[in-house]
Amino acid sequence: MELENTIVDVLKTIYDPEIPVDVYELGLIYEVKIDAKKNVEIEMTLTSPNCPVAESMPKEVEDKVAAIEGVISSKVNIVFDPPWDKDMMSEEAKLELGFL
Repeated sequence: MELENTIVDVLKTIYDPEIPVDVYELGLIYEVKIDAKKNVEIEMTLTSPNCPVAESMPKEVEDKVAAIEGVISSKVNIVFDPPWDKDMMSEEAKLELGFL
């Protein structure tokens, strides 16, 4: 559980360049799986399939999570099902962007 909290803290340092909110609060992270050997697999989506950071953002997530002490490997799977929409954002993100 502690490792998962650390991963979430790191995810909150990665921002979508078009929206001033981090990927976690935006709801782009669907699942964080950690196996017994501390290999991390993250299912995430992008705000749109032709997002300008479709290449770089998942790589940044992978690299930053892999750099966490104790993590053996990090892999990001990009999924578009379910498609992202603004309802997936946290209350904090909605407030920040003026949706509330």
